[in-house]
Amino acid sequence: MPDLSHGDEIENENDSAVNALRSAVMRLGRRLKHQRVDESLSPTEMSVLGTLARCGSATPGELARKEHVQPPSMTRIVALLEAKGLVRLEPHPDDRRQKVVSQTEEAEAMLEESRRKRNVWLASLAEGLDEDEWAKLRAAAPVLEKLAHL
Repeated sequence: MPDLSHGDEIENENDSAVNALRSAVMRLGRRLKHQRVDESLSPTEMSVLGTLARCGSATPGELARKEHVQPPSMTRIVALLEAKGLVRLEPHPDDRRQKVVSQTEEAEAMLEESRRKRNVWLASLAEGLDEDEWAKLRAAAPVLEKLAHL
């Protein structure tokens, strides 16, 4: 009969790693959310602006899918962002029944300032890492980025 204990050990190590990752990402995410530039925007509104910055213009339906919210919710979010001057709605080039959402220059500048503030804060935390920990962080960053977009 084959010895399955080695496989069980790896599975337990993986479960432990997933648990530690979840906990650390959640704590770090909560702390990063407090480093906001514009307190008048909700985390969801900031996320939509970030998606537009990363992926480019999109219809409200496409944004709803990317943000994992219902289309009526995205319609309300887009309306709020438009009222704040952070997005503009334009006719869809192929389907006049739809609109395309784009970020404004004001949104782009705000996102840049938000990234800068969060990067400064995170860099100050990372000053306490030794070179081995920095190497591990550099190696883990692409894997975390991949997980964030799966």
